[in-house]
Amino acid sequence: MRAYELILVLKTSLSEPNRKKVIEAIKALLDAKIIKEQNWGQKPLSYSIKKEVAGFYVDITFELKSEMPKDFEKKLTLNENILRHLLLRKS
Repeated sequence: MRAYELILVLKTSLSEPNRKKVIEAIKALLDAKIIKEQNWGQKPLSYSIKKEVAGFYVDITFELKSEMPKDFEKKLTLNENILRHLLLRKS
């Protein structure tokens, strides 16, 4: 099993229920064992991204039995509610 860490920066204009829907949709794409999920809350951005000056940070650590889906990062990029993402493979 491989461990990964995904850090998301979501739009702050999302309501709490919509934010949870976005996170659940991402977890459903992975079909992985979630080890840890942390909401870091709203923080100011160093520079504006898509006219947003702050972002809501979420850190998800998970394990996959198989390889990462090939189009996973593309789906993250195409989601308009995600300002930025960082996907790391842990050793």
